[in-house]
Amino acid sequence: MFSSTLRLYGHALGTRRQNYVKSLRLMSSSRNFHPMIQNFASKLQQPKFTIPPDKIQIMSRPTEFYSHLLHMVHRAETRIFISSLYLGSSETELVSAFADALKRRPHLQIHMLFDLNRSTRPGPHSTVKLLAPLVAQYPDRVHVSFFRSPSLRGILAKLVPPRFNEGWGTWHAKIYGVDDEVMISGANLNKSYFTDRQDRYLHFTGNSQLAQYCFDFIDTVSGFSFKLQLPSSRSEYDISWPMPNIHPHHIHKTAELALSSLQNRYRRKTAKNSYAENITLFPLIQAGQFNIRDEETALKMLFQHLDTNTTRPLVDLTSGYFGLYKEYQDLVLQSTNVDCRIVAASPLANGFYGSRGISGRIPEGYTYLEQRFMNAVKRAGRQATVQLNEWEREGWTYHAKGIWLSETSSQPPMLTLFGSTNLNSRSAHIDTELSFMMLVPESSGTEPLRRQLADEVDNLRKHSSPWKGADRKVRLGTKALVGLVGGML
Repeated sequence: MFSSTLRLYGHALGTRRQNYVKSLRLMSSSRNFHPMIQNFASKLQQPKFTIPPDKIQIMSRPTEFYSHLLHMVHRAETRIFISSLYLGSSETELVSAFADALKRRPHLQIHMLFDLNRSTRPGPHSTVKLLAPLVAQYPDRVHVSFFRSPSLRGILAKLVPPRFNEGWGTWHAKIYGVDDEVMISGANLNKSYFTDRQDRYLHFTGNSQLAQYCFDFIDTVSGFSFKLQLPSSRSEYDISWPMPNIHPHHIHKTAELALSSLQNRYRRKTAKNSYAENITLFPLIQAGQFNIRDEETALKMLFQHLDTNTTRPLVDLTSGYFGLYKEYQDLVLQSTNVDCRIVAASPLANGFYGSRGISGRIPEGYTYLEQRFMNAVKRAGRQATVQLNEWEREGWTYHAKGIWLSETSSQPPMLTLFGSTNLNSRSAHIDTELSFMMLVPESSGTEPLRRQLADEVDNLRKHSSPWKGADRKVRLGTKALVGLVGGML
C-alpha cells in the first residue's frame, strides 16, 4: 500500500516536472518574438516548423506564381505533390510540364488532390479528362484523388445539379510542392490565376519537415477521397471509391480521426523545434464539418491576447469574398484595443462579376454582406478604428486572403495568416481549408522578410479605395437569396 502510494506520488511529480520543463521551453523559445505576441506564441498548441528567413520568398504577381510553379516542376527529382480546388480546362502547358518531368525522372512520383464536384463539371476539358491520359500512361507513378464533401447527401445529392453542388462544400486547400520545397497560396490552377487574378504566394525551402507535413496532409485526405484510375475502353476516365466499408456520404468520423491524428503526430514531432532566429510556421486546419477548428481557435486566442496589450496594434485583413464569419466579426468589433484595416473585392473585381443566372447576383450579395458588417461597425461605435476598403484594378479580379499583424501602421508585420481560408462562414463550416500562421521574431536577420510582408500589404492596398457599398442598391431578391444561402457564400 505504502509503496504503491510512493509510486503514484513519484509519477505525479514526474508528470508535473515534465509539464514544467515543457512550459519553460515554450516560454524561452518565444522570447525572440515581439512582447505583443510572446505569450500567444507560447500557448499556441499546434505543430510548428522553423525556417531561416532567407529561405522564404514572397511573390506579388500571378505571373511570378505561374513561372515559379513551372520551374519547380522542371527541377523536381523525386516527387511532385499538389492540392488545389481544380485544374483549369486550358492548362495543357502545365500538364505537359508534368509529362516532361515524368519522362526525365524515371523515379518521380506525382500526387495530386482536387475537389470532385469542381473537377467533374460537364464539358470537354474537365480536370479529370485533362489528367486521365497521364494516369493511363503512368498508372504506378501518377496518383490523382478527388475529395467529395459529405455535406451533400441523401435525396439532395441526386437533385442538385453540377456547379451548384459545390455549395455544400469543396476541397479548398492550396499546396504546390516538389521534393523538399513548398509554395502556399490561395490561387488555383487556372489561367486567370496565372495572369490577372490577384492572390498571395509564399515559397519555402530549407525545411524538409514542412514539405513532408504538406505531403502527408495530402496523403491523409487522399485516403478518404475518390481515385482516378485507368479508363476502361468505354469511358474517358474511371473514378473509384477506396473504402468499401464506408459510404462516401458518411466519412465524418473517419476524416476527423485522420486529420486529428495528423496534427497530433506532428505536434509531437515538432515539439522541440526551437524558434531561435528562425521564422515559425503553425499549420491550421479548418474543417468545420469534421469538427476540426484550428484556425478558429488560433484567431480567438490571438485577438484575446491583442486586446490586453497596452499599445494599439494594427490588424490588416483581406478576403476576396468578404462575408466575415460571425465569430471573426465579433473578434474584430469587440477587440476595442485593436485597429483593423480591411480590403475586400469591389463588385467589378469579384470573380463572379458578369456571370449568367443566379451566379451573377453573387457580387451584389457580397455588397449586402458588407453593408450588414458596416452597420455592425457603426452600432459598435468603431467607425474610426475599423476601416473597409475595396480593391479594384481594371481587367483584374481579386482573390487574396489573410491577416497581417503590426505594432503600428509604420512598423512592418510580425505575424501573418495565409493559405486557403477566405475567413468567411463557408471557410469556417463547409469547405476544408489549410492555412498557416507565420510568426517573425525581432532581429536584424528577419528585417528583410518583415519588409517583404509590409510591401505585400502595401501592394494590395495601393489598388484599394474607401468602400462605396453604402450607396449601392441591393435588390430584394438578392437579400432573400443571401438569407437562404448566405452560409454558402
